[in-house]
Amino acid sequence: MSAEFEPKIIGLVCNWCCYAGADLCGVSRLQYPPYIRLVRVMCSGRVDMKFVVRAFSKGSDGVFIGGCWPGECHYVTEGNYDAMVMVAICKQLLERIGINPQRLRLEWVSASEGVRFAEVMNDFAKVLRKLGPLGKADGERDDGLLLGLEAISRIVPYIKLVERERLRVPAKREELYEKFLQDEKTKEIIQRTIVDRLDSMRIRLLLQKAPLTTGEIAKRLGMSPSEVARHLDELATFGLIRYEAQKKAFALAS
Repeated sequence: MSAEFEPKIIGLVCNWCCYAGADLCGVSRLQYPPYIRLVRVMCSGRVDMKFVVRAFSKGSDGVFIGGCWPGECHYVTEGNYDAMVMVAICKQLLERIGINPQRLRLEWVSASEGVRFAEVMNDFAKVLRKLGPLGKADGERDDGLLLGLEAISRIVPYIKLVERERLRVPAKREELYEKFLQDEKTKEIIQRTIVDRLDSMRIRLLLQKAPLTTGEIAKRLGMSPSEVARHLDELATFGLIRYEAQKKAFALAS
């Protein structure tokens, strides 16, 4: 009988609360999977989306972000609310490129909640063991997965701009952020701006390798031909791609 799958998990945890909770968990001799690697950050709000993308690109099967409970952040900026928005956006992008969004998890753990830290880690590991290794379990080939992650990484500056201009909540209260992120208008903004930009970047990265037809691009990226055609028209308008009549395919503009 083969050994049970042990997922590779990276934990990006707040220094003041979640990391202290993890420390208490260890001191209390509470059990959680030993294959979770924790990285201490000063605030969950300082976790850049590029950190998450890099972790998955380097073979992590799951990424955990742990912060202070809303309203208990140790900084005036209350960065854990920024973490909520970042994770909500990142989950949509991961799903778009074929990665199960359950592989990214955000939780609040205070310094006194060693038991909660162990429970969360054990549950997350259980979810990931059920999902299986990244890529194979998601039905995505490694090359397509890496291309998608690279595309997300490339548009992070644009994501931050959209977030600052269009995805801000006036008052920092958890219930308001949860309501805002679940609102259909918010999801539409993310879809029409950020997800659209992601698809456009994926097409550009794919065309770096070789000229492709609309159908070939659609098949490789899991998009409809009409979606691809719309992006190709836009890219051609801005002079980023060209149509090669002899090959009946699109290529990056030189």
